Amino acid sequence: MTSAQTPQPSGRDPRSIQVVAHRGASDEAPEHTLAAYKKAIEDGADALECDVRLTADGHLVCVHDRRVNRTSNGRGAVSALELADLAALDFGSWKNREDGPEWEDTSVLTLERLLELVADAGRPVEMAIETKHPTRWAGQVEERLLLLLKRFGLDAPKTPADSPVRVMSFSARSLHRIRAGAPTLPTVQLLQFLTPRTRDGRLPEGVGIAGPGIRLVRNNPSYIEKLRRAGHQVHVWTVNEPQDVDLCVRLGIDAIITNRPRAVLEQLGRG
Repeated sequence: MTSAQTPQPSGRDPRSIQVVAHRGASDEAPEHTLAAYKKAIEDGADALECDVRLTADGHLVCVHDRRVNRTSNGRGAVSALELADLAALDFGSWKNREDGPEWEDTSVLTLERLLELVADAGRPVEMAIETKHPTRWAGQVEERLLLLLKRFGLDAPKTPADSPVRVMSFSARSLHRIRAGAPTLPTVQLLQFLTPRTRDGRLPEGVGIAGPGIRLVRNNPSYIEKLRRAGHQVHVWTVNEPQDVDLCVRLGIDAIITNRPRAVLEQLGRG
């Protein structure tokens, strides 16, 4: 019998695992900037992951934190700032090092601009979009997201398998709003901990992809088999260390979300 600590090899070809650039190639370039996403595409990433928040004047921007303090030279909550306020900030200087490059394309990135970059990439590149929002927006993030995807013709794939875009969230309510507005758009339930509702491999109704964190996977490798038996794909975040990549390969993970897409691609034999 296989123990939880020594999962059996999946028999899956490692080269079939999708490599998703987490906030772009964010180990090398400033996260959520055009520079980071251009680098990820250049490095060969199969998909780009981004977080989206709504500005005070209704624009979706790619920023992870509730406040801009960590990743810019400004201060304040994204939801309290207008796009013009954010455009005046530098989202890249914190990443510049004396022994590293001076990054360009580091102003605030709108989701619209990122979708344009993907459309012009010259090869298929998928998108994994995570919704972030304070409670007071009450569905406006999802509404604006679906409107923007509709403009790009990305809101109504024939089937979830045909979609180059998927929407992720820790909030089941957010995913429900997406499914209500775009029933064939694939959704990902992000998971940081196991709960009585998720422990047996169940996900919210209509959600076909589980997104557990790598720490959860390390501590509960047998959970992946439960997800498999329930018919779900598994996309794991944020996988940066070689031993964690190896674990994902052994478990037959469908997608690895990483800050280091080039290194992971090389480890999977695609470099």
